[in-house]
This record gives sequence, structure tokens and C-alpha cells, in this order.
Amino acid sequence: PHPDQREQHPDQWWQAIVKACRTLAADQPRNRRQVLGIGLSGQMHGPVLLDAEHQVLRPVMLWNDSRAHAEAARLATLCPDIAGTAGVPPHAGFPAPKLLWLARAEPDLHARIRHILMPKDWIGFRLHGQIGTDMSDAAGTLWFDQAARDWAPDLARASGVQPEWLPPLREGSDIAGHLTAEAAEALGLSPGTPVAAGGGDTSLGALSVGAVTEGALISMGTSGQLLRVRTSYNPAAHFVHSFAHSIPGRWYQMAALLNGARPLQWFADMTAQPISTLLAEATAADPARIPLFLPYLVGERTPLADPYIRGTFFGLADDTSRGDMMRAVIEGVAYGFALAAEALWGDDPRPDHLIGTGGGLRGDLMAQSLADVLGVPIWRAAGAETGPALGAARLAALA
Repeated sequence: PHPDQREQHPDQWWQAIVKACRTLAADQPRNRRQVLGIGLSGQMHGPVLLDAEHQVLRPVMLWNDSRAHAEAARLATLCPDIAGTAGVPPHAGFPAPKLLWLARAEPDLHARIRHILMPKDWIGFRLHGQIGTDMSDAAGTLWFDQAARDWAPDLARASGVQPEWLPPLREGSDIAGHLTAEAAEALGLSPGTPVAAGGGDTSLGALSVGAVTEGALISMGTSGQLLRVRTSYNPAAHFVHSFAHSIPGRWYQMAALLNGARPLQWFADMTAQPISTLLAEATAADPARIPLFLPYLVGERTPLADPYIRGTFFGLADDTSRGDMMRAVIEGVAYGFALAAEALWGDDPRPDHLIGTGGGLRGDLMAQSLADVLGVPIWRAAGAETGPALGAARLAALA
């Protein structure tokens, strides 16, 4: 609605799920009858605000909404030890600064809040009627004590949130509820089907490729992540996220990039060309003629923690081609990951390989550029384009 503000109404998510499920139920009636459980995954950091009657109060401020930059700085002052407890310093994209902003900018609406859910938890509520979240999505709120795997009431109060607004906590494979008759009819599924609590997309992307006890992965969707799994909670520096995993007794450290494959899609939109065409032209481009590109279209998290930094092309000439520019976009994204890798691993040894997941790694040029810049082989897991959805299905199977 305004610069630095990115919103979406959760009703759109529900309508999309109904359409997708009914299409699948009609196209694959045998598979529909075999559904034994439902898992949930979703974008993180987007607080869905409900009133006392469980009605949505406003569109959701998404993960890449940076309006609450001043509130993030204020929260860091109010809670100087927040990074050690919550796993990362405050940033405008997290729910806690957004609620501080809301208390100032929309006080009447803020006063009506009675429940706060993450996106996939609101879908869960529509499925089974229960309020709740899992550890991995709670981990991304700045209201969560990562080591204790429980809410941190002092952090909630510091950001203008009453602790009773926060939902009950479950592990990702716990059964959160059962499909209601109303939801079952809407989706074309069977009432009473158990629904797992699920997890945030990052954690379930790791789960989808088996990064549970150990391992490191690189994920590229709209945003991007470099992640390594830990068996204990280890807070890190340089705006590296240290969060609870969706599996009990596991955590992960993550470098989070706001600019994954999004700059590639942006350039495709700007040139009105399919990405496949641009990738072919970029592959044929002369590496000696490539301009420089900074990929920061929506600010950046790891390691810069700056919502206002912006992108640029440098070194354009009158004979710079569209393919040259696409190659520059790819290289700029790759070097953004290189900066993030330095923050994540520091002086620790790099892994002997990274498991790749997400649609942004399907193209050979992007994957090879990342492997070259990071100095680490990237293994593309079979079926990895399914990403967190496969992790959600695995949690449903566990449930």
C-alpha cells in the first residue's frame, strides 16, 4: 500500500487452498480417498491478528515488510540481550517490531487484538478450529526463548503484546486438531483427518531434504537461505538466525537473504521475457562484458540488516545486452550468498557439500554460479523443487 509496506489478506491463502484441493480431489479421486493426514508449511514472520471472535483484523504485514525499522531499533534498546534469547537481533521484518508499529500507528485496532497466529497457523485454524503454533514458526517472532523452546513473556510485553495473545506451543509433528466437517466439505477431503502442527517454510525446507540431525543446505525461492542444523542452541553474530527446528531437540543456524530468486523474476518482469529465455541469453553472454549488479531490491538481512539498502547496475555500456544484464543479476545474487556464507560459517570449516532446494536452483547457470562463488559443491536433491511442502507431508506422516 505504501513504500516499504507489503501486505496480503489471509482470505486469499484460504481461497487458493480451497481451489487447489478441490482441483486435486476431482483430478485424483483415488489419492483423495487415501489421505491419512495433513501437514502445514508457510511463510514466516507475518502476524495474523484476530479479535475475540477469531475474525481477522487487518491484512498481514509480510516477512519483507520493512515499515517497522525504527521500532526494531527501539526494541534493541529496550531489550539489549534480545539476540541471545530470541536467536537474532531485531529487524523490521519480524512480528515484534510490527506490533510496536501497530500500537503507535493503529492503536484502536491494536486494542482489539486477542490472538496472534503465523500464516500457516491461521490456515490450521480454518482446517481444525484450534489456536496454536509450532516451535519453528514461534522461533521467528522475537517473542520466543530458543533455548527453553517456550514463549518469553518479557519480550512480548516489550513489544506491546500481551503474553495471553500468543498461541499454545506444539512440536511440528504433534496433532494440532482434526479436519472439521465444514473444512472437509470445502476442500473435498474427509472430516476427522488429523492435521499436524507443521512448521515454518525454512525449517520444513530442511526437513524435506533430510537435514534433521546434521547437514547444510542452500535454499532459493523468492528469498534465500543458507542453513546448518545443530543439536543444541548456539546464538550467533552478524545477523545469523539461530532458531528452533520443527523436530524436537533440534535447532538450526541460518543466513537469511531477502533477495533470492526475486531479482531474476524482477528482471524478467521488467523486460517482459520468460526467465528461460533470459537464462539462455545469460549463459551465452561474454563473461568479460558483464556489468555489476547489487541485488538489494527490498533491503537485506544477513549480514547487512539494512531494510533501506537498494540495488543498482554499474558499468552499463551502449552495447550491453539483455543477456549481459541477466548474467549480472545472477552473479549479484550469488555474491550476496557469498557474504551471507562468511557470516554463517566465519572461521569454521565449510561443509563438503550443500544440499540445494527451491525453484531458483533449477537453472544450471544459477546453481553453478553459486557453487563457484561459495567454493562448495551443490547437490540438487531429487524432487527438491517441492521444497517445504514435502517437509510438511513428512510431519503429517509422523503425526
